[in-house]
Parts: sequence; C-alpha cells; structure tokens
Amino acid sequence: MTSLANLVKGVSKSITLPLMGEQRLMNNEWRAGAAFLVALVLALVSSEPQPARSQDQAAATAKPSKCARSAFRVVIDVGHTLDAPGAMSARGVTEFAFNVQLANSVRQALVDAGFEKTVLLATTTASPPGLFERAARANSMPADLFISIHHDSVPDRLIETWQYEGKENHFSDRFKGYSIFISNNNADRAGSLKFGHLLGQQLQTRGLHYTPHYTLAIMRNRRRELLDAEAGVYRFDQLIVLKQTRMPAVLLEAGSIVNRDEELELESQERRSLTSAAVAAAVEDFCLARSQPKTVPFAKHPPRTAVAPARVNLVWPARWTRRRD
Repeated sequence: MTSLANLVKGVSKSITLPLMGEQRLMNNEWRAGAAFLVALVLALVSSEPQPARSQDQAAATAKPSKCARSAFRVVIDVGHTLDAPGAMSARGVTEFAFNVQLANSVRQALVDAGFEKTVLLATTTASPPGLFERAARANSMPADLFISIHHDSVPDRLIETWQYEGKENHFSDRFKGYSIFISNNNADRAGSLKFGHLLGQQLQTRGLHYTPHYTLAIMRNRRRELLDAEAGVYRFDQLIVLKQTRMPAVLLEAGSIVNRDEELELESQERRSLTSAAVAAAVEDFCLARSQPKTVPFAKHPPRTAVAPARVNLVWPARWTRRRD
C-alpha cells in the first residue's frame, strides 16, 4: 500500500478541510328597488354550476433547480485513529490505513466533481470523546452531509487463523460486500435514509453488492434491522457520529477486510475508484434533490352542483303600484 505512511501522517491530527369599497346608502325608494332586483339576479346567476378545476392544475409545477456544488459542503470522516486503528485485515493491515486511503480518494472525487468545500475529518482523540468531537466539528461548519468511511470485519467467534508471510493472521471468508448505516436518532433521519438509498444504488450500478449478514441471527448483538433491502441500508441508532450530527449522515462499510479475496480488491486503486465515483454520483443526486423547490398544491374544492333557483314572490310596496281609481 504505497504512500500509506504519508497519508496516515496527514490525518494523524485533527483536520477540518471548508373592493372593500364603501357602499353608499340609497335613500331614494326607486333606487332601492332597482338595487334589490340587481342583487336578486346576481344571486340566481351564482347558483349556476361552475366547471371543476382540472386535475392537471391541482399542483404547481416548477422547473428543476441545479445543485449548487460549490456551496454544498460534505464532511468525509476518516473512521478510527492511528492509536485505535479498528479491525485488522486478513494480511495484517489496520482498518485505519484502509480508511485513510479511501477517504482521500472520495474527497478527491468530490472536489473533481465540483464539491470544492468537501472536508476531510480525522482526530487523535480517543473514543468516545473523539466521536463526539467529530460530530461537533461537522455541526459547527456547518455541513450539508456527513459520510463516515470504514471497512468491515466480523465477530471474533467467526474468525479463523491462517499463516501469511510466516505470521499468524486472522480471516473470515464467509461474507463480503458493503453496508450502509443510518441512525433513526439523527436530526434528519429522512435525509440520511435518502442519501443511503442513493449511495447503495450507485454502488450497485458499478457492480458492487451489499452484505446481508447483519440480518442473520449469527450476528447476535451486532444484528441490525435492514431498512432498505434494495440499497443495503441498515439501522444503527447508537452510532455517535450518526445520531449527534445535525445533518444527514451515513456510515459506509466499504467492504470486508477480513475476507481474503475482498481485502485484495479493497486494497486496489480500481476498487477505491469505483467506490469514490459512486459516492460522488450519490452526493450529486442528493444535492440536486435537495435543490428542488417544494411544490404547494392548490386546495381542492368539490365541484359545484346545480341548484334550482328558489321561487321568489315579489311583494311590491303599495305606493309603487299604479292606482286604478
């Protein structure tokens, strides 16, 4: 994994990279009589049936808006730290090393796509305080989207032992594939689920598949609810970086580094480029969706029905009637 030492060194410290008009009284009795007749005619006309509003006019239409990429800030969180590097791969490489390389690749893909305010976020603070620190930094920017980059493993009871380059290492070839997590306790749960869905779609478009093992009983306390079976989005409410952030947030497990075959794929530039391109495309789709103005539908009224005009008997004042005698 070339240049990995330089990349790790670059993120070993905490980083944040940017009418009612007046009505006149008519005293003249003849004018009052004329006004009465006009009002009567208007009342009869208004009782005629009116055409109902067309269904095509039920909602206002608006032209799609463009995503303001230069103003849309994405935080790419590098999972774990140099001192607490997370899982160990089948060939003895730390998860943190994988996370650093992929996070840098994702950031570059986003910048190249026009999201120039994309920020790399890492810390040396131990967990759990370090996790709260990450969320607080993202909230203070503020950011529009938070993506935490990780690589997966399995519970210890599923781990097997093998020899690699004369050293004992640990692996599990049972499962492979990405997984996406959101927290229902996030301030924008709907936005998190929406982005997770878009990200899963983009990953699958590029030939990648999610792992279903989080739904299996064998995972015990690490078993998770599958919220989106199409895109591979799971629920993990307790993750601090997801529930404490005030913007849509997801955690991406890019693949399993304890699976010996997938570890080699994840180490390759080709796999990192695929994942990074998927993230960039999903961010673009999400930014565009967020840019769409909300349509306000017209209030729907039931069609008016014809009402038979009431029979009106006019009683004229005696003094308006011509005397015959």
